[in-house]
Amino acid sequence: MAITKLLQHWPCMSILKNACFMCLRIQNRLLLHQTSRRYLLKELNYGTVIPCKGYHSLTLYLPRVISECSIHLYGKRENMELKDKKIDEKYLLDQLCCLYSTKQILQLLDTAEHISDRLAAEALLKIAEVESKNGNLFSHSELFKNKTFQAILVQFEQECQKLSTSSLVNALKAFVQLGMNIRSTSLSCFLHECQERVFNGQMTIENLCVLGKCLSSIESDSTMLESIMNHVQMKEVERWTSEEIVMVYSLLPAISFNGLQYQSLLDKMHTVATLVSTQLSPKQISSVLYSLVKLQQTEAMGLIINLCRRSVKYIPAFTDEELSNVLAALNELSCCDPDLTEALEKRVSETAFTMSPEAVTQVMQYCSKNRILSKPIFNAVAESFVYNSENFTTYEITAQVTPFGKLNYLPPNASDLFRRLERVMSNRFSQFQPQTLLNLLHSCTLIQRFPVNFFEKVFSPYFIQQLQDQNGNIDPCVLSQLAQLYLTVNLECPFYKGPKLFPKYRLKSLSTSGCSIETKVDQIMYKKVKKGLIGLLGEKLYFASQVLSPQGYILDIEIGLDENGFVLPHCILKKSSKRIALCIDDEKRFCSNSNNLLGKECIKQRHLKLLGYHVVQIPFYEIHNLHIDEEIVEYLHKKIFPHSYRMKW
Repeated sequence: MAITKLLQHWPCMSILKNACFMCLRIQNRLLLHQTSRRYLLKELNYGTVIPCKGYHSLTLYLPRVISECSIHLYGKRENMELKDKKIDEKYLLDQLCCLYSTKQILQLLDTAEHISDRLAAEALLKIAEVESKNGNLFSHSELFKNKTFQAILVQFEQECQKLSTSSLVNALKAFVQLGMNIRSTSLSCFLHECQERVFNGQMTIENLCVLGKCLSSIESDSTMLESIMNHVQMKEVERWTSEEIVMVYSLLPAISFNGLQYQSLLDKMHTVATLVSTQLSPKQISSVLYSLVKLQQTEAMGLIINLCRRSVKYIPAFTDEELSNVLAALNELSCCDPDLTEALEKRVSETAFTMSPEAVTQVMQYCSKNRILSKPIFNAVAESFVYNSENFTTYEITAQVTPFGKLNYLPPNASDLFRRLERVMSNRFSQFQPQTLLNLLHSCTLIQRFPVNFFEKVFSPYFIQQLQDQNGNIDPCVLSQLAQLYLTVNLECPFYKGPKLFPKYRLKSLSTSGCSIETKVDQIMYKKVKKGLIGLLGEKLYFASQVLSPQGYILDIEIGLDENGFVLPHCILKKSSKRIALCIDDEKRFCSNSNNLLGKECIKQRHLKLLGYHVVQIPFYEIHNLHIDEEIVEYLHKKIFPHSYRMKW
């Protein structure tokens, strides 16, 4: 009402009315011109085709597809119509991105008035993408019989020399992904035309990379691949865009195992990629890291660190697949970042129940490899495991549960977690690989979760035979796990009455070369403690170093006492009535971000106590600030003999 009154007093009311009517007439004309097309495309999203006057179905009489702008069925058009065709092409390309079935894509092409080679090639790529994601729900035989598809195929084959290079290589990529026979006439025609353009230097970096990946997937002649790489190396790397660098990174793993053949090119790429790393998208970062691992580029630490720092920012934006690739690369390259861990904690805590099993597995392996005890991550994974474990593979089950034992952590729902694990193992026992199953059971014993129901199967001759190689030998680390598992049964599961491990598999020493059952003592810390013990006891002969216990554990330092509590020389330790085992625990024996002792060290100290040793732990965080000899001696005295008076030497 207020606006009406205001207009009544407006002096130029007639002019305003005329202007409004003119605008409405123009708008109506534009809407009328676009109504049929928009209505048709809207219906396509629901899988229904509405025939409209003025649209020509795409049949075998398809207009010739030439260059980036196609020729209309009825000859030349005016400049305005050519402009409209470009607008239509852009509109159709946008619509193409919103379609998620092969049927819809073919319907869109069948009802389009203009078909350019670019639109046709993009449609073929979209069909290949949909087919691969949907597991070939639209059968290939039905697809290749489709008249629209046949028309595009015939037209591309006849006019391949007139196609743009981008359309040519994209069409080739689509046909390869759709499984077209390499000996077919169409594919041979495309390959020959691509070869001509490569030799003539008509392809960009993007075209070369797309073509190279196609050739590697169909195991084509290596001569053409070499030609592609020669043209890539002739380009100036310094002038490449970030997109081109990423494309070449993704191409190299497809044609080279370790990248040594193209190391000089890679060195240049590492330098440029480090400079443009801030411009890379989450998908590009994931792709580059994946390629660095495949090419074994462990020395490109500058680039790896930059990408790792960039990954922190994109943790929420990564898809599960991209996150899996990033973490797999960081695990392989032994790269870790506290900020990355914090970002992972936030994401996993919020999305653990909906994350893919592969992504959850990579997160747990990242924590395990870097000895990161993240309670938010471990608690969230433990909760999701209880509800989602039926959907996991045996490898994923092992990879998600093993870190709990390695890092010596029990989540709040530990009872539910291991109850679910036991149920899954009982139902799918035969599906576990022997080595995988042994790793899982051994990890459970580290945190005092004893799978007694499975000990009988593990100690059986049949299971042990499965652990042997072709020569009948068993890996030393596997033997160490079996021996420690047997020791655990004897010391902590006296109620177990099943079969035992054969004597020939019971090792005298649990420490073998390359085995992680025990962590070797840190020499710097050992020398510090040794010097303090000499000051405390008077001479070196009153303690022994690196002593092998009868049960196979290696003691860092052992001290023997007689019945009256006096220290005995190490040469007569067998006569001692009490033995003291000193565990010199440096940083490697703890989780990297806490003072939580690792599972393998915890079970060792637990077993030594059960074997009658008085275990004295000397952790690094208590002794690393002691530098004066007298301070170290006083510290050791309080640790080893807290209730006795120390004599001065």
